[in-house]
Amino acid sequence: MGLQSAWEALMMFLYPPRCPACGRYRERRGAWCADCLARACAVRRLRMTTDERGVLAEAWALAVYTGALRDLVRRLKYQRRRDALAYVETFLRAAGPIFFERCLLFDGGRTTRNLVAVPVPLFYKKEQQRGFNQTELLFQNFLHSHGIPMERLLVRTRATRPQYGLSKDERKENMRGAFAVPDEQRDAVRGRDILLLDDIYTTGVTCAECARALKKAGARRIVVLALTSGQV
Repeated sequence: MGLQSAWEALMMFLYPPRCPACGRYRERRGAWCADCLARACAVRRLRMTTDERGVLAEAWALAVYTGALRDLVRRLKYQRRRDALAYVETFLRAAGPIFFERCLLFDGGRTTRNLVAVPVPLFYKKEQQRGFNQTELLFQNFLHSHGIPMERLLVRTRATRPQYGLSKDERKENMRGAFAVPDEQRDAVRGRDILLLDDIYTTGVTCAECARALKKAGARRIVVLALTSGQV
């Protein structure tokens, strides 16, 4: 047995894999109990305001921001624990086909050459501090497995306050003009359908501001795909 295999076996013995929802022992890391996984899947189209409907064709979430998915997002985002990704990827394999079936950007689950996925960007200093953009990590393997390219076509032009605890009007002011498509990326945006990715969709203000920047650069249709949302 090689050193890496021995280490993995030791970790499996000391920290056996468990379902992230109920804590029962599982056969491998990333595995859920079937019932827990089914309950976590809450694929739905989200409500949007008139303002958001002006720039977004649709907004979707795959789970409610509670329980296991909330904990996994927080584990990655704030504790930098990438072990959460295996569980998220298992969840996405279950929830993804439902989304593909229903979303207007897909025809019977098939993608088009015109489609590109774009993650909501972090301000560069925030990303340097965290070490990654969590939204990219959450979706990258899932998108790759379905042949959907993900490109950094947006930048956050300035640091913004945390949205948590702000009213919707305060959130709008906080995000106003905070995103842009760099000049060198405008050709990559013009005429494209955009799958705008986020980890948590709360009020929709951040995604709407991203969509405005993409529309200004010539994007055709923009659909939000969020891993979780507090909307029920």
